Amino acid sequence: MAKGKDVRVTVILECTACVRNRVNKKSMGISRYITQKNRHNTPGRLELRKFCTFCYKHTIHSEIKK
Repeated sequence: MAKGKDVRVTVILECTACVRNRVNKKSMGISRYITQKNRHNTPGRLELRKFCTFCYKHTIHSEIKK
């Protein structure tokens, strides 16, 4: 039987460097990735190093609210 809440949830990862540089208007946009995480194994916010197409380098992408 299915439980009320799913174990795996869809999360959005956003580049932290683009968010900081947006004040300076250095970047044209914000890099975002969509992935899934297991709620039981990682109850906190997820942070991964991913390639940012606007910064042209690998940066830390952190989980944001939907």
